[in-house]
Amino acid sequence: MAELDQDRERARTASGAELAALLHHHASDVLLALLDNPALDETQLCLLLDRKDLPTAVLEEVGRRKPLLKNYRVKRALAFHPRSSRLVSLRLLRDLYLMDLVQLTFLPGISTELKRNAEDQVIARLPQLPLGQKITLARRGPARAAGALLAEGHAQILSVVLDNANLTEAQILKVLSREKLPEGIIKAISQHRKWSCAYNVRLALVRHPSSPLGTVLAYLPELTESDLRELAAPGIVPENLRNYLQAEIQRRTHARKKSALKQEPSASDDVFEQD
Repeated sequence: MAELDQDRERARTASGAELAALLHHHASDVLLALLDNPALDETQLCLLLDRKDLPTAVLEEVGRRKPLLKNYRVKRALAFHPRSSRLVSLRLLRDLYLMDLVQLTFLPGISTELKRNAEDQVIARLPQLPLGQKITLARRGPARAAGALLAEGHAQILSVVLDNANLTEAQILKVLSREKLPEGIIKAISQHRKWSCAYNVRLALVRHPSSPLGTVLAYLPELTESDLRELAAPGIVPENLRNYLQAEIQRRTHARKKSALKQEPSASDDVFEQD
């Protein structure tokens, strides 16, 4: 106990190599005392926050000390620490730089709540971002941010964001669920080597009122008959497209009947079998 008390006192006044050594101390009381040491600078505090085994009490104390949080590196280290409390991390999100927010969304083990809030912060900043930053974000941003950029429909962003490995089919479908879309989005999706082959995306493109007729007709043979019948119900698609859907259904029905007739035994076959 006496040794721990001595270490705590040393932590308040140490400097140089002695201070550096105390950054690795196991006791929370000693590490908390380090926060009162005027010699503890930004670099040393960030080294302390780099410890994955840092006690929660120390993280909470750093989060309470506003003078320490004036430094961006400290804010970032605290927000990124896996043991930081939920409230501290959420509070710090609004102060993080854009690409740090993006990096945070990809951290292993990050809570769903923190990830979603970080994505919300990114999406909220999109209207104010210059084109260069939007292109960077389109290239490697998280799924929801990529979906929001796709929905903007900027010509220089569409091809980039559709190639984003984090973009999901759910985000593509969310964009295609909007009745009105900026010009170019439908064309970019329907011509993309990956997304134009996804069945649910094709179905959404057929349903969308802005899809060119040529695109729709090219996809009709690929749709299941049950989906065709659902789309052909009154009020789902424009009447002219509904006629094409009904024609495709009739074509399949006719082809199915014709195939069934071919498979039925002929009268001559029956006579041969009796002989």
